[in-house]
Amino acid sequence: MNRFYIGLYGVALSAAIACTSSKGNSDQSEEKRSVPYTQLKAVDTMLYTDYVADIQAVRNVEVRSKIQGFLDKIFVDEGALVQAGQILFKINDDEQRADVSKAQALLNNATADAKTVALELERVKTLVKKNIITKTDLDVAQAQLKAAEARVQEARSDLQRAQTQLGYTSIRAPFTGRIDRIPLKVGSLLSEGALLTSVSDLDEVYAYFTISETEYLQNIARKSPENSILSKEVRLTLADGQHYPHMGKIELAESEFEEQTGTISLRARFPNPDRILKHGATGKIQLPTKITESIIVPQKSVFEIQDRAYVYVLDTANTVKMTNIELGTRFGHFYLIRSGLKAGQKIVFEGTQSLTDGVAIEPREVSLDSLLHSPSQGLQ
Repeated sequence: MNRFYIGLYGVALSAAIACTSSKGNSDQSEEKRSVPYTQLKAVDTMLYTDYVADIQAVRNVEVRSKIQGFLDKIFVDEGALVQAGQILFKINDDEQRADVSKAQALLNNATADAKTVALELERVKTLVKKNIITKTDLDVAQAQLKAAEARVQEARSDLQRAQTQLGYTSIRAPFTGRIDRIPLKVGSLLSEGALLTSVSDLDEVYAYFTISETEYLQNIARKSPENSILSKEVRLTLADGQHYPHMGKIELAESEFEEQTGTISLRARFPNPDRILKHGATGKIQLPTKITESIIVPQKSVFEIQDRAYVYVLDTANTVKMTNIELGTRFGHFYLIRSGLKAGQKIVFEGTQSLTDGVAIEPREVSLDSLLHSPSQGLQ
């Protein structure tokens, strides 16, 4: 019997030890997670909204041949800076020079004929005064002079047309700018209208972008002139993510919305003294918006369930509570909050997908100011 009780005691002791060990492991598994949080406050800051922009030179003109002929000479190289009126290309002008000479000869003949008719008219006038011939002969002579003068005008017009055609053989720069690619080579047969190159005036550039009707109403139509985005300077982010060093000015809005997209196009003018920007480049226009005494939350803090937005709010015991919020405008990587939160509350910054409502955490603070001024958040 004693051995039996001793055996039962041993089993009970082993079970107690196992239970204690299991409880210890459970306590270790329930160790609080370290989770970053940020404390909300009402902020005054300048936020930027990005819009994809199409960059175009203020002036960009295609240089085309106005006549048919063989390309004799190319006086510039691709990418060269040219001055207004500088000769860029020369088309063979033998035919045009011959036409000018022919037109000049016809004009000379017509002028000589007109002088002969004019002298005849004076002779007829004298004979009419002496009653040697009738006034009808005078009328005929005057008509012949008008016809001769008309032939002179026609010959002069033909000469001017031939000279114009000759002028088309020398193709000049329409303004000071930079030459684009030259697709044709010397000896090429040009058709009328053949593209030779293009010239871009890159001292200034336009950046075209579009905004929605809602944004138009919020930023232009319902704003006083001094608060409208049309009075603000904007900046440009280049394709490599770098900020363009010069600020631009929005100066034009189209008069109609695009029917299919509900957007309207704007343009901003930027100085380009170093000619960094090229015609056809892309970038992002950043429109500034000043916000005052507003609650904002990082985008990483927000999660959605059935089209409703939530954040995890920390209570005094560092327990997270799922809280429904109403989102406002998105700026960069932040949301403006319309309702649901107030200054001083602490919310989970990131890692919400691995949390559940009511769980206790080990909070690790991330300053809201550091997030506002972080380049990665787009709020410089």
